[in-house]
Amino acid sequence: MQNTTKLFDTNALSLHRTRALQSGNPAWFLHELAAECVHERLQDINRKFTNPAFVGWNGDIWQKTFQQRLTVALDSDVIALNKTSHDLVINGLTLHWANDPVGQLVQMRRALQPDGLMIAALFGGQTLHELRVAFAEAEARTEGGLSPRIAPMGEIRDLGALIQRAGFALPVADSITLNVEYDTPIHLMNDLRQMGEVNALLQRRRFLKRETLAAAAEIYAANYQKSSGRISATFELVFLTGWAPSKDQQKPLRPGSAQQRLADALGTIERD
Repeated sequence: MQNTTKLFDTNALSLHRTRALQSGNPAWFLHELAAECVHERLQDINRKFTNPAFVGWNGDIWQKTFQQRLTVALDSDVIALNKTSHDLVINGLTLHWANDPVGQLVQMRRALQPDGLMIAALFGGQTLHELRVAFAEAEARTEGGLSPRIAPMGEIRDLGALIQRAGFALPVADSITLNVEYDTPIHLMNDLRQMGEVNALLQRRRFLKRETLAAAAEIYAANYQKSSGRISATFELVFLTGWAPSKDQQKPLRPGSAQQRLADALGTIERD
């Protein structure tokens, strides 16, 4: 793995996840949806995977969705999967917290057999953009400055490039956007706590002033309230798909190697 500047506090992240797991009222609906989306994608692939692995911290939900035994490994700096031991590796909503996402992708590729499949589900750049704006305006108003309250998340184009950098073949990146309604911004923040998705940035402020929180809630409600009186929150789920290289694998054609014009195939007239 390459040396990288650490962005996230892994100890804080672990504490947040433990607190969510031990909660009497966890909010797993995004994990459940991501697992269902990955499962649906696998149904479209004409192949049976016999030795799948899961990388993440909430494996029970994914095991239940797939109804199949998954080898579970934590998303630590060193992923505990043996080399070329799996035909499928799934990363479940953790890659957006990785200090070295390319390094984690490389480790997952190495854990795959030739022509094995990797699918990663993670949060994309549009996630919680409303909350990000509300806190930025609130801190500027009450404290005269800004601090990172919401972790940065990659745009889909940049995330797609990570799969190529990690050495996967036939890389694909796609996303779905969810608009979830809450009674108030405070209900949203409580849900994030029950998901284990609260701020784990190393450079985060450790304390939130009461007046800043109140201002953020006010700004959020003023800008993102629905006609129902509830507020809207955006979650972008990005899915990264790549295959471990294999000599028998289908390869994309070289640019300019087509033997037929597109206009002929479509039955249209080509215009300058």
